[in-house]
Amino acid sequence: MPRIRPDELKRSYRVRFRVAALPLPLAALLAGCVQHPPPASVPPNPYGYLRHSALCEHTPVRHADGGLSSEMKVRSDDGLCEIIVSQPQGGAYTSFVLSQPPEHGRNLIYNYNDHTYVTYTADTAYAGPDHFTAQLITAPGQPRTPLDVTVGVDATGVAPPAPPPPPAPPPARSKSSATHHHRRHVPAKRHPAHDSSGADAATGGTGDSH
Repeated sequence: MPRIRPDELKRSYRVRFRVAALPLPLAALLAGCVQHPPPASVPPNPYGYLRHSALCEHTPVRHADGGLSSEMKVRSDDGLCEIIVSQPQGGAYTSFVLSQPPEHGRNLIYNYNDHTYVTYTADTAYAGPDHFTAQLITAPGQPRTPLDVTVGVDATGVAPPAPPPPPAPPPARSKSSATHHHRRHVPAKRHPAHDSSGADAATGGTGDSH
């Protein structure tokens, strides 16, 4: 039996290893061809065009005494700040109502992508506290869940709004509309001239003859 030299044995192992390793790239290539279902498309937010405030912070929504509460910090730069909530079992609330509106801002509440968005926009250049309460309704006939939000408004770097322009002066009266009194010149009445010769003739013509 011929003896196999060590260098020939090493070459034999290398060939076998390369043959065994060929299916691995092929398996990876086949795995990359597996078709995955596309993710469900989400429609665009109908209010996504609204401007957001440069400062928008709020604490996590807390559950207490059958209601919800949160604290918000926002800048009065005409941008909104939002709190996103959902029902305990998931999904957006069926409806909602603003039971206590803010004194120094405005709210917008709407549903989008199975969540309820509660937004607040402070009056321009206002600085100070504010507060509002929204009632969240899970289903008709069900108890309402109040969402109580305490707001701290900051006006750093916000210029106050320009004062309104003064009222326009009343239009001036035109000369044509002014009342003018004109004296009307009435010419003197002319009397007919008397012809003395004609009168004497007439008189002579009717005189008695002697």
